[in-house]
Amino acid sequence: MVKSHITAVPASFTQQDSTYATLRQWITVGKFVPGERLKIRNVAASMGVGEMPVRAALQRLAAEGALVNVPNAGVTVPQLSLPEFDDLLQMRMLLEGEAAERGSLRLDAAQKLTLRKLCQRMSKALKLGDADAYLVANEDFHVLLYRAAGSPTLFALIDTLWLKAGPISNQLFDIPKASAVLNDAHADVVRALANNDNAAVRRAIEKDIFVAGQFLRQLYRKK
Repeated sequence: MVKSHITAVPASFTQQDSTYATLRQWITVGKFVPGERLKIRNVAASMGVGEMPVRAALQRLAAEGALVNVPNAGVTVPQLSLPEFDDLLQMRMLLEGEAAERGSLRLDAAQKLTLRKLCQRMSKALKLGDADAYLVANEDFHVLLYRAAGSPTLFALIDTLWLKAGPISNQLFDIPKASAVLNDAHADVVRALANNDNAAVRRAIEKDIFVAGQFLRQLYRKK
Protein backbone atom coordinates (compact mmCIF):
# COMPACT_ATOMS: atom_id res chain seq x y z
CA MET A 1 0.00 0.00 0.00
CA VAL A 2 1.27 3.46 -0.84
CA LYS A 3 2.28 5.38 2.24
CA SER A 4 0.12 8.39 3.08
CA HIS A 5 1.46 11.78 4.08
CA ILE A 6 -1.37 12.19 6.61
CA THR A 7 0.53 12.67 9.85
CA ALA A 8 -2.18 11.77 12.33
CA VAL A 9 -5.44 9.86 12.19
CA PRO A 10 -8.25 11.18 14.43
CA ALA A 11 -9.80 8.72 16.86
CA SER A 12 -13.14 9.28 15.13
CA PHE A 13 -11.74 8.19 11.75
CA THR A 14 -14.16 5.67 10.22
CA GLN A 15 -13.46 2.98 7.66
CA GLN A 16 -15.11 5.22 5.08
CA ASP A 17 -12.74 8.06 6.01
CA SER A 18 -9.75 5.72 5.86
CA THR A 19 -10.84 4.34 2.48
CA TYR A 20 -11.26 7.84 1.12
CA ALA A 21 -7.83 8.94 2.41
CA THR A 22 -6.12 5.91 0.90
CA LEU A 23 -7.82 6.28 -2.49
CA ARG A 24 -7.03 9.97 -2.54
CA GLN A 25 -3.41 9.14 -1.84
CA TRP A 26 -3.33 6.51 -4.58
CA ILE A 27 -4.61 9.05 -7.09
CA THR A 28 -2.07 11.63 -5.92
CA VAL A 29 0.90 9.33 -6.46
CA GLY A 30 -0.36 8.06 -9.80
CA LYS A 31 -1.53 4.56 -8.96
CA PHE A 32 -4.27 5.05 -11.56
CA VAL A 33 -3.74 6.42 -15.08
CA PRO A 34 -5.81 8.97 -17.01
CA GLY A 35 -8.90 7.43 -18.53
CA GLU A 36 -8.77 4.34 -16.29
CA ARG A 37 -12.13 3.05 -15.10
CA LEU A 38 -12.22 2.27 -11.39
CA LYS A 39 -14.42 -0.73 -10.71
CA ILE A 40 -15.76 -0.77 -7.17
CA ARG A 41 -15.34 -4.53 -6.77
CA ASN A 42 -11.71 -4.50 -7.92
CA VAL A 43 -10.77 -1.49 -5.81
CA ALA A 44 -12.43 -3.01 -2.74
CA ALA A 45 -10.55 -6.27 -3.26
CA SER A 46 -7.21 -4.51 -3.60
CA MET A 47 -7.84 -2.56 -0.40
CA GLY A 48 -9.29 -5.45 1.57
CA VAL A 49 -12.47 -3.55 2.45
CA GLY A 50 -16.15 -3.79 1.57
CA GLU A 51 -17.71 -2.21 -1.49
CA MET A 52 -19.82 0.33 0.42
CA PRO A 53 -16.94 2.47 1.76
CA VAL A 54 -15.24 2.31 -1.65
CA ARG A 55 -18.42 3.46 -3.42
CA ALA A 56 -18.79 6.36 -0.98
CA ALA A 57 -15.12 7.33 -1.32
CA LEU A 58 -15.23 7.28 -5.11
CA GLN A 59 -18.30 9.50 -5.16
CA ARG A 60 -16.65 11.91 -2.72
CA LEU A 61 -13.57 12.09 -4.92
CA ALA A 62 -15.75 12.63 -7.98
CA ALA A 63 -17.46 15.54 -6.20
CA GLU A 64 -13.99 17.04 -5.62
CA GLY A 65 -13.08 16.71 -9.29
CA ALA A 66 -10.42 14.08 -8.68
CA LEU A 67 -12.53 11.52 -10.57
CA VAL A 68 -15.29 11.75 -13.16
CA ASN A 69 -18.68 10.08 -13.31
CA VAL A 70 -19.14 8.80 -16.87
CA PRO A 71 -22.60 7.56 -17.99
CA ASN A 72 -22.62 3.78 -18.45
CA ALA A 73 -18.96 3.59 -17.47
CA GLY A 74 -18.94 4.38 -13.77
CA VAL A 75 -16.11 6.38 -12.26
CA THR A 76 -12.97 7.13 -14.28
CA VAL A 77 -9.74 9.04 -13.85
CA PRO A 78 -9.98 12.36 -15.73
CA GLN A 79 -7.80 13.15 -18.72
CA LEU A 80 -6.44 16.69 -18.76
CA SER A 81 -6.40 18.65 -21.99
CA LEU A 82 -3.08 20.28 -22.92
CA PRO A 83 -4.25 23.78 -21.84
CA GLU A 84 -5.43 22.32 -18.52
CA PHE A 85 -2.10 20.56 -18.07
CA ASP A 86 -0.12 23.74 -18.82
CA ASP A 87 -2.21 25.74 -16.36
CA LEU A 88 -1.70 23.09 -13.70
CA LEU A 89 2.04 23.11 -14.34
CA GLN A 90 2.29 26.87 -13.95
CA MET A 91 0.27 26.87 -10.72
CA ARG A 92 2.43 24.10 -9.30
CA MET A 93 5.62 26.01 -10.05
CA LEU A 94 4.20 29.13 -8.44
CA LEU A 95 2.91 27.53 -5.24
CA GLU A 96 5.54 24.84 -4.75
CA GLY A 97 8.36 27.27 -5.42
CA GLU A 98 6.96 29.53 -2.72
CA ALA A 99 6.51 26.67 -0.25
CA ALA A 100 10.03 25.39 -0.94
CA GLU A 101 11.68 28.75 -0.29
CA ARG A 102 9.66 29.33 2.87
CA GLY A 103 10.34 25.81 4.06
CA SER A 104 14.07 26.12 3.49
CA LEU A 105 14.15 28.98 5.99
CA ARG A 106 12.69 26.83 8.75
CA LEU A 107 14.32 23.41 8.30
CA ASP A 108 16.55 22.17 11.09
CA ALA A 109 19.70 20.08 10.64
CA ALA A 110 17.88 16.77 11.16
CA GLN A 111 15.29 17.62 8.51
CA LYS A 112 17.99 18.61 6.04
CA LEU A 113 19.69 15.29 6.65
CA THR A 114 16.41 13.48 6.02
CA LEU A 115 16.03 15.29 2.70
CA ARG A 116 19.54 14.22 1.73
CA LYS A 117 18.74 10.59 2.56
CA LEU A 118 15.48 10.76 0.59
CA CYS A 119 17.40 12.11 -2.38
CA GLN A 120 19.74 9.13 -2.13
CA ARG A 121 16.76 6.76 -1.93
CA MET A 122 15.31 8.28 -5.10
CA SER A 123 18.62 7.87 -6.88
CA LYS A 124 18.80 4.21 -5.89
CA ALA A 125 15.18 3.60 -6.91
CA LEU A 126 15.78 5.09 -10.35
CA LYS A 127 18.85 2.90 -10.87
CA LEU A 128 16.78 -0.16 -9.96
CA GLY A 129 13.84 0.94 -12.08
CA ASP A 130 11.62 0.86 -8.99
CA ALA A 131 8.96 3.48 -9.78
CA ASP A 132 6.93 2.82 -6.61
CA ALA A 133 9.93 3.34 -4.32
CA TYR A 134 10.85 6.51 -6.20
CA LEU A 135 7.33 7.93 -5.91
CA VAL A 136 7.13 7.29 -2.17
CA ALA A 137 10.52 8.89 -1.49
CA ASN A 138 9.70 11.76 -3.87
CA GLU A 139 6.47 12.53 -2.04
CA ASP A 140 8.15 12.34 1.37
CA PHE A 141 10.82 14.76 0.12
CA HIS A 142 8.36 17.38 -1.11
CA VAL A 143 5.97 16.98 1.84
CA LEU A 144 8.76 17.52 4.37
CA LEU A 145 10.05 20.59 2.55
CA TYR A 146 6.65 22.18 1.99
CA ARG A 147 5.22 21.47 5.44
CA ALA A 148 8.26 23.17 6.93
CA ALA A 149 6.90 26.42 5.44
CA GLY A 150 4.38 26.43 8.29
CA SER A 151 1.38 27.32 6.10
CA PRO A 152 -1.45 24.76 6.19
CA THR A 153 -3.35 26.82 3.59
CA LEU A 154 -0.46 26.79 1.14
CA PHE A 155 0.08 23.06 1.62
CA ALA A 156 -3.64 22.33 1.13
CA LEU A 157 -3.59 24.18 -2.19
CA ILE A 158 -0.54 22.21 -3.32
CA ASP A 159 -2.14 18.95 -2.21
CA THR A 160 -5.17 19.72 -4.38
CA LEU A 161 -2.93 20.27 -7.38
CA TRP A 162 -1.12 16.99 -6.72
CA LEU A 163 -4.46 15.22 -6.84
CA LYS A 164 -4.96 16.47 -10.39
CA ALA A 165 -1.36 15.92 -11.46
CA GLY A 166 -0.81 12.44 -10.00
CA PRO A 167 -2.34 10.28 -12.74
CA ILE A 168 -0.37 11.83 -15.59
CA SER A 169 2.83 12.37 -13.58
CA ASN A 170 3.26 8.63 -13.05
CA GLN A 171 3.58 8.25 -16.82
CA LEU A 172 7.04 9.80 -16.59
CA PHE A 173 8.32 6.27 -16.17
CA ASP A 174 7.05 5.45 -19.66
CA ILE A 175 9.55 7.98 -21.03
CA PRO A 176 13.07 6.41 -21.02
CA LYS A 177 15.02 9.68 -21.05
CA ALA A 178 13.13 11.08 -18.07
CA SER A 179 14.58 8.68 -15.51
CA ALA A 180 18.09 9.95 -16.20
CA VAL A 181 17.26 13.45 -14.92
CA LEU A 182 14.30 13.03 -12.54
CA ASN A 183 16.47 13.33 -9.43
CA ASP A 184 18.71 16.18 -10.59
CA ALA A 185 16.58 18.94 -9.09
CA HIS A 186 16.36 17.17 -5.73
CA ALA A 187 20.16 17.02 -5.63
CA ASP A 188 20.14 20.75 -6.41
CA VAL A 189 17.82 21.33 -3.44
CA VAL A 190 20.14 19.42 -1.10
CA ARG A 191 23.16 21.45 -2.29
CA ALA A 192 21.27 24.72 -1.97
CA LEU A 193 20.24 23.87 1.58
CA ALA A 194 23.84 23.08 2.48
CA ASN A 195 24.78 26.54 1.18
CA ASN A 196 21.84 28.24 2.90
CA ASP A 197 20.74 29.52 -0.50
CA ASN A 198 16.96 29.75 -0.13
CA ALA A 199 16.37 31.32 -3.53
CA ALA A 200 18.25 28.42 -5.14
CA VAL A 201 15.92 25.98 -3.36
CA ARG A 202 12.95 27.70 -5.02
CA ARG A 203 14.63 27.58 -8.42
CA ALA A 204 15.45 23.89 -8.01
CA ILE A 205 11.83 22.99 -7.21
CA GLU A 206 10.58 25.07 -10.13
CA LYS A 207 13.11 23.26 -12.33
CA ASP A 208 11.92 19.89 -11.03
CA ILE A 209 8.31 20.63 -12.00
CA PHE A 210 9.20 22.31 -15.31
CA VAL A 211 11.49 19.53 -16.55
CA ALA A 212 8.99 16.81 -15.65
CA GLY A 213 6.31 18.86 -17.39
CA GLN A 214 8.26 19.05 -20.63
CA PHE A 215 8.63 15.29 -20.71
CA LEU A 216 4.93 14.81 -20.02
CA ARG A 217 4.00 17.19 -22.83
CA GLN A 218 5.45 14.58 -25.19
CA LEU A 219 2.49 12.38 -24.32
CA TYR A 220 0.15 15.01 -25.67
CA ARG A 221 2.10 15.32 -28.90
CA LYS A 222 1.67 11.59 -29.50
CA LYS A 223 -2.12 11.82 -29.29
